[in-house]
Amino acid sequence: MSEILVVGAGAWGTALALHLAREGRAVALWARDPTLAQTRETARLPGQRLPSAIRVTDRLAPAVLTLLAVPMPYLRTVAARLDPRGAVLVCAKGIEAVTLALPLEILADVLPGAPRGVLTGPNFAHEIARGLPAAAVIASNDAALREAAMARLAGAAFRLYGNDDPIGAQVGGAAKNVIAIAAGVVIGAGMGENARAALVTRGLAEMARLAVALGGRAETVAGLSGMGDLLLTCAGASSRNMSFGLALGAGTPAAAILAARTTATEGVATAPALVSRAERLGVAVPICAAVAGLIAGEISVRRAGEMLLSRPLRDE
Repeated sequence: MSEILVVGAGAWGTALALHLAREGRAVALWARDPTLAQTRETARLPGQRLPSAIRVTDRLAPAVLTLLAVPMPYLRTVAARLDPRGAVLVCAKGIEAVTLALPLEILADVLPGAPRGVLTGPNFAHEIARGLPAAAVIASNDAALREAAMARLAGAAFRLYGNDDPIGAQVGGAAKNVIAIAAGVVIGAGMGENARAALVTRGLAEMARLAVALGGRAETVAGLSGMGDLLLTCAGASSRNMSFGLALGAGTPAAAILAARTTATEGVATAPALVSRAERLGVAVPICAAVAGLIAGEISVRRAGEMLLSRPLRDE
């Protein structure tokens, strides 16, 4: 088991495989579509061709390190097929819709003996694929895994940091997509940059409250896996969640926006699951709740703004 196995040939998985190949690592890329082995190209990353150094496979063989880069709805099913002998880093961000489980809680169910952690942070796949400078976090309670994974995955343009608070890192990765939808709504509805800045800042406070309630740390949410990822995702239309919010704020129904897309908008499924998890803990997440209401068509953009602005006055 000398190879690094990247599971999932979407934009993020392919970008990680390209990065590893550039760094001279032995890497295999698992793809559901067997034609990728012949075409060496994917529509998810136009203009990027897989070099011969990347071995494309349809087998989930044992690996020294597996990067699980499949969307949240498929995480449990695919993870259950992995060999438990190697370490696993989850690269998905979100909360499982039915169980309300975070990614590592899913792995604890299906791979209870495997060393596990998350790879997360402010990374657009198309920039990683091009080798542009970036940083990310490997969060795990297993110090040996953090150290080994950083050594295997870091590169000249990809700086990695370790973190021993995987709960906070996972909450940041999930909630930032929901806050990004809200930020897009604000701009799409013409509410202005002041409103976006206020919303993003208060969204960060929601993320911290939820992380602490789940056993994580507020300072983790202030780092790359929280604030860093939030800043990137709320920065502009390159973010699927931000662009979804822009269209929603401009008056396009959620169903119509999603029908026109071929890629997942993670915050759409995450919003109601995150709100439900927060409610179980008695944690107030008014921005995330407003996004869930907008997506479900239960409230209007105007009503969502009124609800947030009319909350009781208090100290920050």
